Amino acid sequence: MTSIDRRTLLKAGGALFVAPAFAVKPSGRPVLTHGVQSGDATADSGVVWTRADRPGRMWVQVSHRPDFRGARVVRGPVLTPDTDLTGKVRLTHLPSGAPVHYRVRVESLDRPGLCSEPLTGRFRTAATTRRDIRFVWTGDVAGQGWGIDPAYGGMKIFASMRARRPDFLLHSGDTVYADSPLPASVTLPDGRVWHNLVTPEKSKVAETLAEFRGQYAYNLLDDAYHGFAADVAQVNQWDDHEVLNNWYPGEVIDDARYTERRVDVLAARARQAYHEWLPLTAAAGPVNRRLSYGPLLDVFVLDMRTFKDPNDANVYADPNRGLLGSAQRQWLIDGLLTSGAVWKVIANDLPLGLIVPDGPRAQEGVAQGDGGGPLGRESEFATVLRTAHQHGVTGLVLLTADVHYTAAHHYDPARAAVQDFTPFWEFVSGPAHAGAFGLNTLDATFGPQAVFVHAPPRANTSPAEGYQHFGEVNIDGRSGALTVDLRDRDGVSLWSTTLSPPR
Repeated sequence: MTSIDRRTLLKAGGALFVAPAFAVKPSGRPVLTHGVQSGDATADSGVVWTRADRPGRMWVQVSHRPDFRGARVVRGPVLTPDTDLTGKVRLTHLPSGAPVHYRVRVESLDRPGLCSEPLTGRFRTAATTRRDIRFVWTGDVAGQGWGIDPAYGGMKIFASMRARRPDFLLHSGDTVYADSPLPASVTLPDGRVWHNLVTPEKSKVAETLAEFRGQYAYNLLDDAYHGFAADVAQVNQWDDHEVLNNWYPGEVIDDARYTERRVDVLAARARQAYHEWLPLTAAAGPVNRRLSYGPLLDVFVLDMRTFKDPNDANVYADPNRGLLGSAQRQWLIDGLLTSGAVWKVIANDLPLGLIVPDGPRAQEGVAQGDGGGPLGRESEFATVLRTAHQHGVTGLVLLTADVHYTAAHHYDPARAAVQDFTPFWEFVSGPAHAGAFGLNTLDATFGPQAVFVHAPPRANTSPAEGYQHFGEVNIDGRSGALTVDLRDRDGVSLWSTTLSPPR
């Protein structure tokens, strides 16, 4: 395994074994089958999600009190098979910077008044004033053949993140692995056996809409994931494994596992499932957005997949190509220039300076590998960094995942092939529950230095062996200082640094 990288491994075949599938058969009162989730919380709103076992009307009680005394009731949509019986409600007119408690029921359409047992959840709205902010980030869930095995704690990292009591989770992409079927068991290097829970949808690569939906349903079968989702608001990104490894629009794949080889067809189905099964504000389409957390923090969530150009050598000089597309690139520049927040976090699901190959001659990421002046997709980000620098924008921090290890990279023009940008940090975390890999090579174009790295000794290290990671950001409400901790599966801080607020 030491000679196989993560992306090559995904293309390998193998025998697949299927365990009994999780199912709920409608009988009696409705049942909420996969818990509740919340996401995209703003200063006065938040999205609440659930799924039922049959068509029904979604109802949400919302209160600032955990006992729901004085709660108001919000009428939600009718859950139908058109959305896989999932539904979302955007709760509005909420107090800023405060905990919100919600309780969800679904009412039978056939027997009005007959409701499911309620499920409760909570989230915190964003502040509009200076206050302490804590959030976590990670990526990469149920990849490389590592699914749910309760004997090894299941997706334990979600319990560890929940214990940190974050205001929200920034999920930096690969929320599912639609192209990574789960075997029934895997023998670990020390002879122990990992036994996966396997559902029909996780026993093959996802091609149909039902199979893509099943990727998200699978994650919610895990107790730690399920509990975390009910307790912490999510901010989700869209990357490649929601569809297929290293995909880009217009691609036609050569993979014997697939009967549908047009990536655009697969992506349309995957995008529908993504929007149905996650607590996103948008009903469809791109997922780039700006979320404000008061005077201390703005988060710019990028979509580095929908507008991605083809993976090639990445050495072109065409300014109209790239990962973001011209409209999103300008949106990011305008947002950075108008942001009054002390810290501007750019959530980039593909790292800036790490070389991520796609085969022997093509590049999947931003970096193109020669360390010289910006070429290919590097030019796009050189434009963003240069414009921000010229307008005196400070407080840039990049957060990413994707490469399945954790690291802290400092970028400085004194070490770079280009000098017209302000020094900044990029922090890498993950995987949350997938095979661990590393190390990727840094490209010198923007002068990165690896200040800290924690990576496994071999490719596709299992969650049972550690090397699962999440990052934590704490912003002090009084001083404005930003502290980053890179933590392991148990929540132990492996490395930490504190950044003083820019002046």
